[in-house]
Amino acid sequence: MLKIAMAQMEVVPGHPDVNTATILRFIEEARAKGADVVIFPEMAVPGYFLGDTWEQSAFLRDCESYGRDIIAASKDITVMFGNVAIDWQKKNNDGRVRKYNAFFIARDGELVQPDNMPYPYTIKTLMPNYREFDDTRHFFSLQKLARELGTTPSKLLSPVTLKIRGQRYRAGCLLCEDGWSDDYEFAPFELLEKEHLDFYVNISASPYTLGKNDKRNRVFGRQAREAGVPLFYVNCVGLQNNGKTVYTFDGSSTAYNEKGDVVRTLPEYEEALTVLPLAEMKDMAAEPESEEKDIAHIYRALHYGIRRFLENIHMKKIIIGISGGIDSAVAAALYAKVVGPENLLLVNMPSVFNSATTKGLSQELANNLGCQYMIIPIQESVDHTIKQLEETPMVNLGTGSETHLKVSSFVAENIQARDRSARVLAGAAAAFGGGFTCNANKAETTVGYSTLYGDQSGFLAALADLWKYQVYALAHYMNDVVYGREVVPQGIIDIVPSAELSSAQNVDEGKGDPIKYPYHDYLFRSFVERWQKATPEDVLEWYKAGTVEKNLGCEEGLVKKYFPTAADFISDLERWWNLFTGMAIAKRIQAPPILAVSRRAYGFDHREAQNGAYYTRRYRELKAELLAK
Repeated sequence: MLKIAMAQMEVVPGHPDVNTATILRFIEEARAKGADVVIFPEMAVPGYFLGDTWEQSAFLRDCESYGRDIIAASKDITVMFGNVAIDWQKKNNDGRVRKYNAFFIARDGELVQPDNMPYPYTIKTLMPNYREFDDTRHFFSLQKLARELGTTPSKLLSPVTLKIRGQRYRAGCLLCEDGWSDDYEFAPFELLEKEHLDFYVNISASPYTLGKNDKRNRVFGRQAREAGVPLFYVNCVGLQNNGKTVYTFDGSSTAYNEKGDVVRTLPEYEEALTVLPLAEMKDMAAEPESEEKDIAHIYRALHYGIRRFLENIHMKKIIIGISGGIDSAVAAALYAKVVGPENLLLVNMPSVFNSATTKGLSQELANNLGCQYMIIPIQESVDHTIKQLEETPMVNLGTGSETHLKVSSFVAENIQARDRSARVLAGAAAAFGGGFTCNANKAETTVGYSTLYGDQSGFLAALADLWKYQVYALAHYMNDVVYGREVVPQGIIDIVPSAELSSAQNVDEGKGDPIKYPYHDYLFRSFVERWQKATPEDVLEWYKAGTVEKNLGCEEGLVKKYFPTAADFISDLERWWNLFTGMAIAKRIQAPPILAVSRRAYGFDHREAQNGAYYTRRYRELKAELLAK
């Protein structure tokens, strides 16, 4: 009876030595458990998100060398693993050496060649070139190879025949995107389906995004059911990034039987190995579908991502500026769970505009967490800065004339934000021996509702892929489930969101941010996360049809509540669109790395150019029509 092991390993990007040691350890564990086959993830040797490290020939040679170590370790066991494959005699379209994203199979110290492949490995067919993926920049696809050889992918894509203990098994080998073929010109799975296979293997390096696992179970379960054979999906765990955006890899490796049922799922964010007897899978009971709420998955992604990010940069202590607001409170509760309250310093930095209410809530939060706490008033420093700017003469060296700067109330707000971050938090971080956080949420990040070199500063923006409503949901989840007690004070959850930078934002009078989160969260989301992104033209079409809330997914009646007239609605729309496509882009470019949980995170996922706001001809027609009524 064939026994197949799924090895869910942590892949450390750019460190083939570390990854190979992990693979060799898992091979021994699989062998000890009587497995005939052990499966590892896509790009298990080098990692996946490496930037232009792929252009280093020395690194490529190292990956080949470690690949040979894995092949040599395959005595009496079949080892399936992902690695970069190099044809040193050929070139990619960019003139650099030819590289393939490859699926290797080794047995008894030798590679097992797919039936029709020109190389002793399977080459990835479908190259994702959207969101954070950039495969075509580095790798040559099976489609390109087929054209080069004057044939078709269907002629090259072929099963691998395995000879194990006197039996022959035919395996269909796929690499990640090859199983997600809905929008491609052909489907590798369907091409292999004609080959009378015994099972499929999909090795993946698939980053976590909210809802992806449910969709994958639907897609891969259907594939297994229609083919009538089991399918093994093996994903990695770990943390990888492409500079501006940080991605968690959750694992969640899954075995589907021939009925399409999920019969084994490995845990999120943990290394694990499981062995399944192939012949018994059809009789295994289907695992119950998870009833966990989305926010539970988001919390685990954030906790794991923060922990691994800190480990990667060797940071053990965290400083957070807390205001008595929800974002900094949630950040504090998150980081306290990761580094421990003894390694967390919360700093409250009140000005004359901060109320006794929010100062008290900050103290209550710190007490609940039992962490380090400081109160550093900033008003004296802010006043000093303003005085210096206004009283220091500004000399025109060409004419010799003198003038003085005038600090407006708006500039004074920015001075407060910068004083808190650039002076107090940066200094405290250096003295405490840690780093300070950026606590921005996704709504603020979308329209640049933050101050450059102020509250947008920090080493990581852990909440910047969460909309405000998700931040509130996370506060409730941590109170109810993670801590099992009220850590984030109910007063912080209840108070109106406010930057408290002026008297116009007095929380005790119910005055807060200009962003109406119950509506704007969803409007901004339509700009970013819809696959066919919304523009002001789309939003005005919906307004004209009376379907804004339906299309955005927000609560009914909010448009009428917030915008009594078409002019009010249009003014608001243009205000935020101008910021989203204007100054906010410059701010996002300078923002800290963002920890991704959605399918369109800012950074490398959502690529943008600084072109300024644009309104289509149809938008201008709609605007004129609505304002004329």
